[in-house]
Amino acid sequence: MLNQSHQSLIIFIIVVVILLVLFGVFIVTIIYRYQKRQIAYFTEIEELKVTHHNTLLQSQLEVQEQTFQHIAREIHDNIGQKLTLAKLYLNTVAYTDMDNVKLSVNDSLTLITESISSLSDVSKSMGTDIILNNGLVKAIEIELKKLNRTGLYNCTCNVTGREVFFNGNTEIVIFRIVQECINNFIKHAAGKTINIGLDYSNEELSLMITDNGQGFDTNKQATGAGLINIKKRAAILNGSCRIHSSIKGTNITINIPINENTIQANNYTGR
Repeated sequence: MLNQSHQSLIIFIIVVVILLVLFGVFIVTIIYRYQKRQIAYFTEIEELKVTHHNTLLQSQLEVQEQTFQHIAREIHDNIGQKLTLAKLYLNTVAYTDMDNVKLSVNDSLTLITESISSLSDVSKSMGTDIILNNGLVKAIEIELKKLNRTGLYNCTCNVTGREVFFNGNTEIVIFRIVQECINNFIKHAAGKTINIGLDYSNEELSLMITDNGQGFDTNKQATGAGLINIKKRAAILNGSCRIHSSIKGTNITINIPINENTIQANNYTGR
């Protein structure tokens, strides 16, 4: 009887030990799987960050190339023309006629002054310092004031909601979207007015660009470089882009989500 009780105790202890071992293995397996999933999750996050960074870098390179092309066009078509005309005025001065000399010199000085102003405008609009130092809204307002000074357009900017400052790269991409829309308006719309609205909510920024131009067929122009660039840059920021166009004008609405990477205006002192 004693031996049987002793054997039963041994069996019980063995069973308990086996159960404890199995329980321990079960716990270790769960922890291992959890850690494996956690590592896979963080790896995926890092891969997404790398992919996003590479996409953003590619977009920045494309923007840089377009910037160089824009500068080249501005210098050739606008500034170069004015300086050439100023040179022509000075080369054709009749020094025997002082009234003509004064007129030619004054005209040349006017053209040179306008060229310097144009160079300053190009520098401000193409550089990123104005965005980083003043914010997106101020940069857009300066861009529109430049158009208004030509006397050919009536441009306005309306802001609703509480302004939010995105990180630097995001604001630069949004500003380049606005510039692309303005350039398309100038080159193709044949309109006179353009309005840019920025509506800030808790979740997103709604950027609305509206003009009174002649419009275009969105189906035929869907593969145009300008529209592709606008949509691509909106996608880089995880945003959406809607384009509506008719003979009465064009409306482009871009929604950019506001996430934890943005810097709230009331907590930001870098502007």
